[in-house]
Amino acid sequence: MRFPKRQRTIPIGYNSVRSPTLDAAMRATLRPEQYELGREIVSVSPTSLILNGGDQIDADAVIDARGVGAINGLDLGRQKFVGRIYRYSDPHGVIRPVIMDATVEQIDGYRFVYQLPLSGTELLIEDTYYSMSPTIDEEALRERIATVAAHMGSGAEVISEESGVLPVVLSGDLECFWRGEPIARIGTRGGFFHPTTSYSLPDAVANAALLAEQRNFSAPALHSLFRGRAEKLWQERSFFRLLNRMLFHAAEPDQAYRVLEHFYRLSPAVISGFYAARLTAADKLRVLSGRPPVPIGRAISAMLKSAA
Repeated sequence: MRFPKRQRTIPIGYNSVRSPTLDAAMRATLRPEQYELGREIVSVSPTSLILNGGDQIDADAVIDARGVGAINGLDLGRQKFVGRIYRYSDPHGVIRPVIMDATVEQIDGYRFVYQLPLSGTELLIEDTYYSMSPTIDEEALRERIATVAAHMGSGAEVISEESGVLPVVLSGDLECFWRGEPIARIGTRGGFFHPTTSYSLPDAVANAALLAEQRNFSAPALHSLFRGRAEKLWQERSFFRLLNRMLFHAAEPDQAYRVLEHFYRLSPAVISGFYAARLTAADKLRVLSGRPPVPIGRAISAMLKSAA
């Protein structure tokens, strides 16, 4: 972690998986007739879906995992980013993930650069922004990433790129979010993501394990199962929405980094619990303790704002 007034190496593990690896695992597990690729889904019902071209697939139940759809009933900020994987002719020298480097110029909200070493010569560099605006200027971010990449070594070649605009929930009404046909949902479309980091893989793994334990795979049963879990997590994770309001509303955009700089003073156990979305009551008190990194009046106002 790198901030203007705090730099720290945190002794906890960090796990990641690349999309091609997940794709290869799925293809190795399923028979070719068990999946469709490159086909647009036109419409979905609890027990069927229609593909572009008119083909219909019927089933006992449909589980909708198509990513962010129409987000109704939620007050959101955004985490937006462009990431590029570089291959260097010589070792880049990054030996551990740099989760947040907020020593960069603060633009469009809280900005940080993320670095993930994939090998001695391959490095993912992401330029990330926590912003109220969903708009992303990809070309500007590519130029900023190129500047960072040029300082990491010689012979840098871009071998892949990713970009995204992810939801960061500040408050809202989960019932409104789930309103509509009783179709089972997982992933971001069901609200299964960390409220602050927007990471969805841990919830995806937990939902896959939960699905494998079931015996009733009817549409009503699966809708009830995943909606019930979404509601449970919504209640359990209310504290994270409070922290998000602090980040987005309690500080001027170019000072928002102070909220995270203050947070990363805590013990590795609390930081690990934060990323796992499993903070104890004592952990929450530790997060809120100490001298506020933002004006106290604005902090209180942000905490109370639309605290659903």
